[in-house]
Amino acid sequence: MENEKYLKDIQDIKQMMTKSSQFLSLSGLSGVLAGIYALIGAAYANSILPGYNRIGAELSRNPMSDSEWNITYRLFITASLVLFASLVTGLLLSSAKAKKQGEKVWTDLAKRLLINFSIPLITGGIFALILLDKEYYGLIAPVTLLFYGLGCINASKNTFKDVRYLGITLVIIGLLASYYMGYGLYFWALGFGVCHIIYGAMMHFKYERN
Repeated sequence: MENEKYLKDIQDIKQMMTKSSQFLSLSGLSGVLAGIYALIGAAYANSILPGYNRIGAELSRNPMSDSEWNITYRLFITASLVLFASLVTGLLLSSAKAKKQGEKVWTDLAKRLLINFSIPLITGGIFALILLDKEYYGLIAPVTLLFYGLGCINASKNTFKDVRYLGITLVIIGLLASYYMGYGLYFWALGFGVCHIIYGAMMHFKYERN
């Protein structure tokens, strides 16, 4: 009996330390929805790129015409909307999860998580805009995958370790996208779409369903 009491005390202390060092209100469902948004965005992007069997390769060879600039602008708006919808969904669902658990969302730990995630993400976003301005279109999809993956890895120390595995997966996909230049849209859909759905579902069933 005495040993059981000590074990319970140790478990309680371990749980308290975990809660104090990790942001546990991150919603797995928000990852699933973010993946769905990304797949919808990729499908739309594919629909406005008729005749481009290797996405980005043709745009990388020649100066852009007015119609190609229009396509690029629409792609940029689509990607921005996907990112905005994903962030809003993540905030709303994480807030609902925290409220259900009787916890606050905007804590010092949440701020550290956001900062650690945002630094690589913002850096990658600026880099992607520079590539767009310099007309290195084939590198934009790999860069966004790589820096987003690095952001997940950097933020994972403040939340579930599954986020780290998602980040590593996205970095690998980003490297593959940089090697197989011209197929960026498909790798982008795989990384931001399929991987988000898989990892989001895993986190939901692992941490939230019970």
